[in-house]
Amino acid sequence: MKESKTSLGAGIGLIAGIIIGSATNNIGLWIALGLCFGAGVGNVLKNKG
Repeated sequence: MKESKTSLGAGIGLIAGIIIGSATNNIGLWIALGLCFGAGVGNVLKNKG
């Protein structure tokens, strides 16, 4: 099964959001931001190649 780059970026962003959110004690904000930024980066990578 082939993974899309958007979902891979969102997954990496989710993990980064959990880590940053735990460190800053504001996990709700950083999970949402991590998903948004990760999906955006994955979408840019998908469109590049």
